[in-house]
Amino acid sequence: MKKFVLQDHDLVPAHVLLSPEELEEMLKSYGVDSAQLPKIHVADPVVKEIGGKVGDVVKIIRKSSTSGESVFYRLVID
Repeated sequence: MKKFVLQDHDLVPAHVLLSPEELEEMLKSYGVDSAQLPKIHVADPVVKEIGGKVGDVVKIIRKSSTSGESVFYRLVID
């Protein structure tokens, strides 16, 4: 039996782990600290699927009818 991949579902937006360089650039461009980002739990099914660990930052890319796509960032917490 094939394993179900959550990100293949139409209702699940793309989730991408940021590299340390991407994280540093993003934090600098927004002028925030990673602790100020909205949170997502390490037990979230998509975070588990992409191998996220506590302290990582996930970039979530949602489809938007008005802007094409919207980007959100979440700090992985326990």
